[in-house]
Amino acid sequence: MGETKKVRYAGRFGVRYGRGIRERVLKVEEKQRKPHKCPNCGFKKVKRISTGIYKCRKCGAEFAGGAYTPSTMTGRIVVRMVKQRKFVPLMKELLLTTEGAEEQAEASETKEEEKEEAKQE
Repeated sequence: MGETKKVRYAGRFGVRYGRGIRERVLKVEEKQRKPHKCPNCGFKKVKRISTGIYKCRKCGAEFAGGAYTPSTMTGRIVVRMVKQRKFVPLMKELLLTTEGAEEQAEASETKEEEKEEAKQE
């Protein structure tokens, strides 16, 4: 394929598309093609099968991830939150407060409607 020492994977584009775009493509593809660590066994044997699907060549585990890397920033944040187990009570509290606020808003609306009806009569 069109690979050279200087531009590596982006060599397939030749002189087309401009230098900056070819460099950005090169950065993304280098991240994509490097061996990644398996979340199941821990070995650096994970290979990208297709967009967002990865497979460990050692233990055979298949899992979903980002388009170019097996783990995304959002995924790492969620894993960290789940490990802490602090967010579950906070989420319950948040849901209760939002539900309570909605109920209070509905109650105040009905009271206002009753007042308006009383004024009209």
